[in-house]
Amino acid sequence: MTGETLSAVDAGPGGGGRRELAARIPVDTHVHLWDRSLVPQTWIDPGSMSAIDRDFSGDHLSEQLREAGISRAVVVQSDRTLIENDYLFDEAQRTPELAGVVGWVDLRAGAAGVRIQLDALSGHAGSSKLVGIRHPVHIDEDERWLSRDDVADGLAELGARSLAFDLVIRPWQLGQAARLAARVPGTSFVLDHLGKPPLSTGELDAWNAGLRQLAALPNVAAKVSGLTIEDDWGDWSQEALERAIDPALELFGPSRLMFGSDWPLVRLTRGGYRAWIDAYRSATSALSADEQRQIDAGTAERVYGMSGVAS
Repeated sequence: MTGETLSAVDAGPGGGGRRELAARIPVDTHVHLWDRSLVPQTWIDPGSMSAIDRDFSGDHLSEQLREAGISRAVVVQSDRTLIENDYLFDEAQRTPELAGVVGWVDLRAGAAGVRIQLDALSGHAGSSKLVGIRHPVHIDEDERWLSRDDVADGLAELGARSLAFDLVIRPWQLGQAARLAARVPGTSFVLDHLGKPPLSTGELDAWNAGLRQLAALPNVAAKVSGLTIEDDWGDWSQEALERAIDPALELFGPSRLMFGSDWPLVRLTRGGYRAWIDAYRSATSALSADEQRQIDAGTAERVYGMSGVAS
C-alpha cells in the first residue's frame, strides 16, 4: 500500500479506535474510491471534511474491509465523467474484494447514446464487474432530470443489459423518482442512503410519504447506507437512525434492502465505519437469520447480478 495508513476499522471522530468485530457482513454495497490527480473531488471541503481530504485506493479499502470482517464491496461513482469509469475498473481489477462497479454514463443521450457509451466501456477488461450506473441527481442543475424522456429511454437500455440504476436523490425528489421507476419497469432501481432522510431536523413526514411511493414499485430496492451522514456528524443517535431504518424495513422488507457504508464519507461521523456497523446491527437485530442474510447480501446478489458474494 502507498500513502497514509488508515486505522484498521475507521473509528472516525471520537471513535477511540475500537477494533472489536461485529457479526460478519458479506458485502458493503456502497463505497467510494478516488485519485484526485485523475478525477478532482471539488466537493470536498478541506475545513469540515479533513478526514476524507486525501486519495482513497483499493488498497486502503481492502484494509478496512479485512479488519471489519467484510468480504466484498461495490464501488460507486463520485464524479460525472467517463474517465472515472476507467479508474474504477482498474481498481476493481487489482482489488479482489471489489465485486462490482456502479459507474456513470450520460443517460440524457437516450437509448442509442447509452448503448454507444456502454459498448465503449465494454472494451476495458475491468468492465466485467460493471453492475450498475449512477447519476448524482441530487446535485444536478436540471430539476426535471428525473422527468426527461431521453433519461427514461437511457434507463430502459440499462435494463436491457441487466444493469441497475442507483438513485441518489433528496427527499423532495422521491415522488419524481417513483414516477420514473414506474415508466421503466424492466430496470432495477436502487435508492441510495434511503433517499437521504433529513435526520438532523427530524422532519420526516415528506420523506416517509415519498419512500412509500417508491417502495410500492417492485423494481425498486434501497440501501441502508450513509445515514450517520444525514444526522449530526459528531452527535448522531441510534434513535434517529432507527426512525429511518424501521419504516424502510416495513415498506421494502429485507428482501429489497441492502447494507452499505458510504465509506470513506462515513469517516466524517462519530465512530466512523465501526460505529455505523454496530448501529446497523442493532437496528436490524430483530430480523430472523434468513432476513438478515437477505439484507446483508442476498438483495445485492439478486439486484446487482453478483454471484457468490455471500459465500
